[in-house]
Amino acid sequence: MASAGSAKGGERISVLYSFPHAFGAPGIGWTAWNQVNELVRAGHDVHLVAASIARPVPGLASVATSLSVAGRRIPHRVMGRDRALAWHDRFAARRVPRRSPDVVHVWPLSATRTIEAARRHGIPAFREVPNTHTANAYEVIARESAALGLTPRAGASHTADPRRLATEEREWAAATALLVPSDAVAATFLERGFDASRLRRHRYGCTPAAPVVRQDDTRRPGDTRPGLTAVFLGRVEPRKGLHHALDAWIASTASRHGRLLVFGAVDDDYRAVLADRLAHPSVDVRGVTGAPIDELARADVLLLPSLEEGSALVTYEAQVAGCVPLVSTAAGALLEHDVHGLLHEAGDVATLTSQLDRLDADPTALDRLRAAAMAHAPELSWAAAAQSLLSAYGHSTALITDGTLRAGSS
Repeated sequence: MASAGSAKGGERISVLYSFPHAFGAPGIGWTAWNQVNELVRAGHDVHLVAASIARPVPGLASVATSLSVAGRRIPHRVMGRDRALAWHDRFAARRVPRRSPDVVHVWPLSATRTIEAARRHGIPAFREVPNTHTANAYEVIARESAALGLTPRAGASHTADPRRLATEEREWAAATALLVPSDAVAATFLERGFDASRLRRHRYGCTPAAPVVRQDDTRRPGDTRPGLTAVFLGRVEPRKGLHHALDAWIASTASRHGRLLVFGAVDDDYRAVLADRLAHPSVDVRGVTGAPIDELARADVLLLPSLEEGSALVTYEAQVAGCVPLVSTAAGALLEHDVHGLLHEAGDVATLTSQLDRLDADPTALDRLRAAAMAHAPELSWAAAAQSLLSAYGHSTALITDGTLRAGSS
């Protein structure tokens, strides 16, 4: 059913891409925008069905919006979130036979009818999985919140919701395969009995608008230098593990003459729990930043001891910016331990502390990791992510080697 003509470097395909939110908006809207943009740039035909368009992609084969009138967005809350998602699903499903694509790509909570329409017409439907298995996410957040004396926020996407879980389970069961962006995500599905052949590894990416220039690019290994500058960049909530980052930082030698900058919106209840740690003289809470790459380019290390995550885009951005990731295995980072960054098991504060001590004492090791991370940039681009996505669309099985699900395997 391949489209006529050819894409750059291979067969040209047609994709119906269904996204039930504001396409191109911050967050998952930005992830979806980059996926579609790179598919189009690679020469493929993309029929976009989105709730609304916050940022367009030039060259689309077609565009349809389910929640906008005369170019103006209708917020989900006007219809009610569940009704709006169901409406989008019906809207996208009707377009499957009209476009007759080679592939259907859908996002969570608005996919069941679209997947069924694709199946009726013999079209494979791939369901994006931007996070771990939802039951796993609920369990992790509930456990960590309880340990901190907190109650998960009502209505938050990672607070237990049986109806949402049931919807996702129907989507997972109906889809041809699930698109998982990291080994951490894949593991949570394998642990719950999913067959590896239904999990397709792909990746996310990072493509800065301009080349990243670090302030310390002219410094040579062995030169004297100030203390480490570490950044935490993400929503300040228990799931991201800032409490572990603070404990490790304060216990490490790095806190004696370095600084930890915290960027992100702060949950008030969580802030209260962290108050004493945030008051440490080496810690500075900066709030939300509109230029994360710039902040990373001014820092030495990224601290992201996530407890549960899909594949955090900031871990891609950090490497491109030459900011060495010190992140948990749950962060879903695309890196090799002690080559592009340093990994620790989620919740292992002692290991994270020792990693900070090591880099604080050894500038040469920091420089080695930084150079390798920046050299890794081509593999971290959204263009590379699109090739991984195309491989996930095009192969009938995923390959597991030594317990690791390989992106782009056949």
